[in-house]
Amino acid sequence: MATIKVAVGQMCSGSCLKTNARIASKLVDMAVKANAKVLFLPEAADYISRNTDHSIRLAELTKRDFLEPLQEKIRSYHKSGEVDDGIFVAVGIHAPASCENRGRKVQNNQLWISNKGEILHRYQKVHLFDVNIANGPVLKESDAVEPGTKIHLPFKIGKRSPCSDFRVGLAICYDIRFPEMASRLRQKGAHIITYPSAFTTKTGEAHWRALGRARAIDTQCYIVMAAQCGSHDVTADLTEEEKSELNYSTTRDSYGQALIVDPWGEIIAEAPNYQNRGAKDEDGDYYEMITADLSKEFLYSIRRELPVLRHRRPVIYLDSYPER
Repeated sequence: MATIKVAVGQMCSGSCLKTNARIASKLVDMAVKANAKVLFLPEAADYISRNTDHSIRLAELTKRDFLEPLQEKIRSYHKSGEVDDGIFVAVGIHAPASCENRGRKVQNNQLWISNKGEILHRYQKVHLFDVNIANGPVLKESDAVEPGTKIHLPFKIGKRSPCSDFRVGLAICYDIRFPEMASRLRQKGAHIITYPSAFTTKTGEAHWRALGRARAIDTQCYIVMAAQCGSHDVTADLTEEEKSELNYSTTRDSYGQALIVDPWGEIIAEAPNYQNRGAKDEDGDYYEMITADLSKEFLYSIRRELPVLRHRRPVIYLDSYPER
C-alpha cells in the first residue's frame, strides 16, 4: 500500500507579509530537498496583526505580498510534466471578509495549493477562539474574524498513486477542540486531518499534545499540526520612526511544537516549543521543519483491528434523555 512523506513547517509570522512569504518559500525549499510530497504550514502564515483594523488592512495585501510569491515558488518545482511532480502545500492565511462584513472583519482560511500553484480547496475556520482564561489569554477572535459555516469535505492529495491514496480533511487551530468535526471528516473519508495553529503558550502547555493525540485516537487518522512559535513582531511593517511614535508594547506569543501524530495516537515527529526553539538564519528568519512517512497500510491495520467507526451508534447519541 501507499506511503507518502509529508513535511510540517514551524515559523513565527510578524506583520510584514513579504518577510513571511520569504520564510514560507524557504520551508518549501526545505520540504522539496527532504523529498516530501506535501508541506503543511501554520495558521496565519501570512501575518499576525496588532488589532482588528490592522488585520483588515493587511488582509488586503495577502494575495499580492504573500500568496502569489508562495504560488510562484511552488510552481518552480513542477518541472517534469508528471501529474504529481513537485510539492503540494496547505497553508493558513487571511482574506478580506464577504461583502456583508467587508471592512469590519477578515476570513481565517486554510488553502490547499496544488503542485502547479493552483488553489484547489479553501476552508474557512468555523470555530472562533473567544476565551477568557485565568492567568492566561483573553482573546475574542470573533471581533475580527468572520466565521465559516460548513465543513470542507476531504479530498485526494493528487491524481496518481501514492498521492491519490490519501485524502485530507482541513481544520484550523481551535477546531481541534471539537471532536464532532474530526469525526465527521473521518466519516467522509479523511486519512489525514490538518490543524494549522497559533496556539497560546498557556493552552499549548496544557493541551496541545493531548488534543493532537486525542483526535488521532478518535478518528484513527494521521493528525498534522503545523505551528506558529515564539514572540510575533506585530510592528514589522513599520519604520523605526513609526514604531517609536506608536509605542506599542503588547506582545503575542505562540506555543509552537509542531506535531505529526499517527492513527494509534503516537507522536511520530515533533518540533521544539517556544522555550527551546532553534536559532534564526543569516537573514534573521526563524523556521523549522519536521517530516514523517505516512503509511496507508498502517492506518488500515489500526482501523481493521479496532473498528470504532463501525461500532458507532449515532441514534443513541441523540437527545433521548432530559438534561440534569
